[in-house]
Amino acid sequence: MKREIYDEDHEAFRASVKEFLDREVVPHLDDYAGNHGLTREFWLAAGAQGFLGLEIPEEHGGSEAGDYRFNAVLTEELAKVNMTLPSCVGIHADIVAPYLVHLTTDEQKKRWLPKFCSGELLTGIGMTEPGGGSDLANLKTTAVRDGDDWVINGSKTFITNGGSADMIVVAARTSPEKKAKGISLFGVETDKPGFSVGRVLDKVGQDESDTAELAFEDVRVSNDDLIGELDTGFISMMQFLPQERLGSAITNLAHAAQILDETVQYAKDRKAFGQPIGNFQHNQFLLAELVTQVEVTQAFVDLCIMKHTRGELTPVDAAKAKWWTSQVQNDVLDHCVQLHGGYGYMNEYRVARAWRDARVTKIWAGSNEIMKMLIGRDLGL
Repeated sequence: MKREIYDEDHEAFRASVKEFLDREVVPHLDDYAGNHGLTREFWLAAGAQGFLGLEIPEEHGGSEAGDYRFNAVLTEELAKVNMTLPSCVGIHADIVAPYLVHLTTDEQKKRWLPKFCSGELLTGIGMTEPGGGSDLANLKTTAVRDGDDWVINGSKTFITNGGSADMIVVAARTSPEKKAKGISLFGVETDKPGFSVGRVLDKVGQDESDTAELAFEDVRVSNDDLIGELDTGFISMMQFLPQERLGSAITNLAHAAQILDETVQYAKDRKAFGQPIGNFQHNQFLLAELVTQVEVTQAFVDLCIMKHTRGELTPVDAAKAKWWTSQVQNDVLDHCVQLHGGYGYMNEYRVARAWRDARVTKIWAGSNEIMKMLIGRDLGL
């Protein structure tokens, strides 16, 4: 079914993203996987194409598209290549960007945003902690005032871009007695004394991503590094989480749809018992079910994209999109592996890597169980 949320400008942008990926990125995927991280050359090239500044005002080096559908197009095309690209690029350009645009001072914008857009200043976001997981209200990392400065101590884990970022937006507890209302955000540049990268984590999938542990030992920052008002960090995180979860949903579905398309072609080409395996009724019915499931889910995600473009997407609807698409993605890819038979379990096949890469989507951006809790509370339960 033809989608109706994009116009000619969006499709022209899509073509430019695809051309960039085919020329500059796809030939280097094995290198990224071997290095467990995207290269700085990748970030600079993406910045030169304008892909990192879609939400950044023009005066600070961005394009300020003013239309979330351009973010969605970029995310979809990245996800067709693999899960790592929309994860790493999304953290920087889709998740950190709103914090730096809406919460920062004029001085901070001038200091950070031009290099953010160019790829010279790579960012990550430090929310998750070793003992906390999805429980963002109970952060243990602290920022203690010392004169005009703040001294940060604590640790973060599962930080995308953590091994290579130049700045981390760090959530830290500034007023412990206020609990969730005592959390603040700081822009911590990673050359600060006391900041260190622990392990670049050995994940089941997404080998191209430098997901890392971070440590803060008496890291000194100034009031000029405080992002937003003091003690409003938790409110800000809740405000921007719907966009993160919608980005996850867009990624999940585009990734699954691409691998499903490739599996349909495989079912036409692969022969067993003298005929293409797609001719067997079971496989016909299965592929019909999977294609329908993806297209029906796409209709809901497209509605969410339009709602968010108009500023109307609710946290509950974002939670629905996040958990449902991750479930659909994992179900679809599991069937795609099965349809490939033994080849589906070989890392040299895209379907195997996609299956591994996708498993985390039911966990990150808030686990699916947390998403269902949010939906249940909205039902008055």
